[in-house]
Amino acid sequence: MTAEISILGLILEASLLVKMVMLILMGMSVVSWAMIIKRSKVLSQASKQTEVFEDKFWSGVDLAKLYQESNKRKDELSGTEEIFYAGFTEFARLRKSNATSPDFIMEGTGRAMRVAVAREVDELETNLPFLATVGSISPYIGLFGTVWGIMHSFIALGEVKQATLAMVAPGIAEALIATAMGLFAAIPAVMAYNRFSSRVGKLEHNYATFSEEFHSILHRQAMAGRE
Repeated sequence: MTAEISILGLILEASLLVKMVMLILMGMSVVSWAMIIKRSKVLSQASKQTEVFEDKFWSGVDLAKLYQESNKRKDELSGTEEIFYAGFTEFARLRKSNATSPDFIMEGTGRAMRVAVAREVDELETNLPFLATVGSISPYIGLFGTVWGIMHSFIALGEVKQATLAMVAPGIAEALIATAMGLFAAIPAVMAYNRFSSRVGKLEHNYATFSEEFHSILHRQAMAGRE
């Protein structure tokens, strides 16, 4: 309890600039934790949706029926189902047009799926740059507060005739709190960024693999239709 009161007292007695540094770091930490929680839920949901849809896709269900099911809730699609929907929509559109060349049909279909993959990955990567920024700059912001606090303490120390450790220690301690807060903000952000980047990379690989496999299936259909 004494340590908690002491730390709180040091924060309250810190110079205005050091207080501002602490406030900025506290705000960055709160925002980054909110983003970490939200992004964790989004990525978990994306992984689950991908697994569920791919199980349904490879179960042997008719692709036209699967497309009709997806079309009924096209505004809610995400992940591999969104890629499937984009690819099948473009494939069906080109087959109904005057495009009789299978290569032309598949080129358009592949392009539509690549765009869908890119959009899904962009959505998954939302907030990751902010976490990377917090992880990179928070220690330096905290260090700036520490340097300023120590400099302020030594300036005040120079104004007295007889300096003692008791006079300079509180100023140095409050300055070091800024460094601690910088690390407190940075460490979770860096860990979350690395973890989320890895999960996004795995999902992107799954999306690309599904896109290629679905492209091959549609290509066989296009060739069969020409015959």
